[in-house]
Amino acid sequence: MKEFFAFVKKEFLHIFRDTKTLLVLVGLPTALIVLFGFAISTEIRNVNVGVCAPDGDPAVMRLMEKVDKSEYFTYVGRYDSEAGIDRAMRRGEIDAALLFEDDFMSKMMKPGGAEIAVITDATNPNNASMEVMYLTGIVTEYFRDDLQEAAMLNASSAGGNLVPNLRMLYNPQLKSSYNFVPGIMGLILLLICALMTSVSIVREKETGSMEVLLVSPIKPINIVLAKMIPYFVISCVVLVNILLLTIFVLKVPVAGSFFWMILVSVIYIILSLGIGMLVSTLVKTQIIATLICGMLFMVPVMMLSGMLYPIESMPRVFQWLAQLVPAKWFIEAIRKIMIEGVPVRFVLKEMTILVLMATVIFTAAVKKFNDRLE
Repeated sequence: MKEFFAFVKKEFLHIFRDTKTLLVLVGLPTALIVLFGFAISTEIRNVNVGVCAPDGDPAVMRLMEKVDKSEYFTYVGRYDSEAGIDRAMRRGEIDAALLFEDDFMSKMMKPGGAEIAVITDATNPNNASMEVMYLTGIVTEYFRDDLQEAAMLNASSAGGNLVPNLRMLYNPQLKSSYNFVPGIMGLILLLICALMTSVSIVREKETGSMEVLLVSPIKPINIVLAKMIPYFVISCVVLVNILLLTIFVLKVPVAGSFFWMILVSVIYIILSLGIGMLVSTLVKTQIIATLICGMLFMVPVMMLSGMLYPIESMPRVFQWLAQLVPAKWFIEAIRKIMIEGVPVRFVLKEMTILVLMATVIFTAAVKKFNDRLE
């Protein structure tokens, strides 16, 4: 055990002497968090929509049929109350909803008109703003054209006014940082953990010092773990730095449990370290390790994790591939805890998948490492 901690201390000293590495570890997260605080417009597809129409008005149901025929929306079902819509949105069943008041059609005929609430999940502000715009357009067109043609609204009447009441849940100001902070956390932690761990171990192979370390009294796997521990500590420091920037600079509140958010992040850090370890067993040079971690991992994280583009809008094959990207599950869990403030039971699926991925990756990495030694 004494020798093990000696190896850990040696690796810490090696990192602190490398000023360029420290600059990357500290500067890169700060730069990315600030840069990705700006909005990027995306197109929506297949948004799940619910409706709350207490009286089950046939005209409202016909409207939802028209919404379902749109290429942008999929009608999920009817809910009896606004609380039911809120529960469905927290469970991820719907992304938007239309809330009609009682006696909607009769009020449409009166001078004061009727009111309709368009409710969206604004944890992703870009999607929410477009969902509101598209839904409002469909509703307005329906009651202006279809119902007038059917003579359900009298043109000479003083009524017929439709007053949209728009509500953005979880992110009413539509701040883009609410969307990008979880994504940047997933990208930064994966790059730092995987890249630095893989390069550190491969460097020992290139210089020939790995053979010297392997003849020491410590088991080979303990040597690798000793090299990973410093990067785990540094990753935790980076995580704290990201959260400080998020809360005090970008003004993104942590609506849910801070403890569970940290726990999910630690699981993801361990998974990322395992990925770096696996890469180190497959390659022999630092350049290849850098290319694999920096390019091969960065592109899927940015494109297939839901960080920039909604996964529901992608072709089916890419939606399947997205399920294999660890960052996708991490980002979903962090968004639910940090932005929506949901209890931990709503992120058990994401946490379980991350734990299973970490177990599989570490098992494969250890087995491959032992095979390479033999």
